[in-house]
Amino acid sequence: MDIGKRIVSLREKKGWTQKELANRIKINVSVMNRIESNDRPVKDNELIALANALDCTTDFLLGRTENPEFTKKPQDDEIEFQAFINDPELGIWYKELPKSDEDELRKLRMIWEMIKNEHKK
Repeated sequence: MDIGKRIVSLREKKGWTQKELANRIKINVSVMNRIESNDRPVKDNELIALANALDCTTDFLLGRTENPEFTKKPQDDEIEFQAFINDPELGIWYKELPKSDEDELRKLRMIWEMIKNEHKK
């Protein structure tokens, strides 16, 4: 299946017209028509915008995979976790925690207790 057919298939699953998709990615509807007809190549920035709008990977649109869905690699979780614990905003949040209202603090404590109890199991 070529890129145009993949775009049409995903667009139709969302119930969008060519015009709706074109508006979402900020291109002219005639350009969208030519892309879907494979009469015009997709520019890099358009490919990214299409993948974002259609909730799929660029690899799927390019035909490099048959799975349009994002799949996480095991190392992605570790990368995300490291980014989280090294995020400067986390330190700011921690410092501002005592300023939170009582209801928020109670919710956070409940979450923390659940985490501790899960860890004990």
